[in-house]
Amino acid sequence: MSAPADELLRRIPFFRRLSPELRARVSAVARLKSHDRGDLIFSEGDPSDAFMTIVSGRVKVFKSTPAGKEIILEIFGAGDPLGAVAVYEKAPFMASALALEPTEVLRIDQAVFFRLLEEDPAFVRGLLSGLTIRLVELTRRLAELSGARVEVRFARLFLKLCDQIGTSDRGGVFVPMPLSRQELADLTGTTIETAIRIMSRWQKEDVLHTEKDGFVVIVRRALDEAAAS
Repeated sequence: MSAPADELLRRIPFFRRLSPELRARVSAVARLKSHDRGDLIFSEGDPSDAFMTIVSGRVKVFKSTPAGKEIILEIFGAGDPLGAVAVYEKAPFMASALALEPTEVLRIDQAVFFRLLEEDPAFVRGLLSGLTIRLVELTRRLAELSGARVEVRFARLFLKLCDQIGTSDRGGVFVPMPLSRQELADLTGTTIETAIRIMSRWQKEDVLHTEKDGFVVIVRRALDEAAAS
């Protein structure tokens, strides 16, 4: 593991507003760790021994039911904290995190993390800002899952992925994230049969194509209309 440069820290929302002096202190104690696709970054029940922020890549956060079913809670990307609440509460991780692609994570040991919180109010403000953003996102997602129709939820999911990681390619907007039908069902709070039905229809209508390494949104306008309905 290596130490992060100041330029890298300034790209991460949690550290962006810190003074150069405080970022230098963070750089001295933080370490970068690389994970290959499919690596477990931590498992549900593991001790939360470090504060982590994604520098690059995508991470799936999920829980496993007693029956062995995997429920995806969220997909996080660059700049997002991982397990911050568990670290702050000194509690075991409440879910598991798996790298969906080559991913780099910034880590600060828990004891050092708390020392930084105690020594500088700016660090506390950064933490509260980051956690507030995640809380707003979770609240929005829970409202969608409980109220919106399934097709609306699918459309909003793909629009979010287009905005976050989409690139103009392959005759549309390419989303380089291969998700199974079960993973799509988990992310939208529905069944795999419904996920298959919606994705098959969009494929036939040339709205969205599934490829082995992700998805291509051909007609974004159709998703915009579905998301607003």
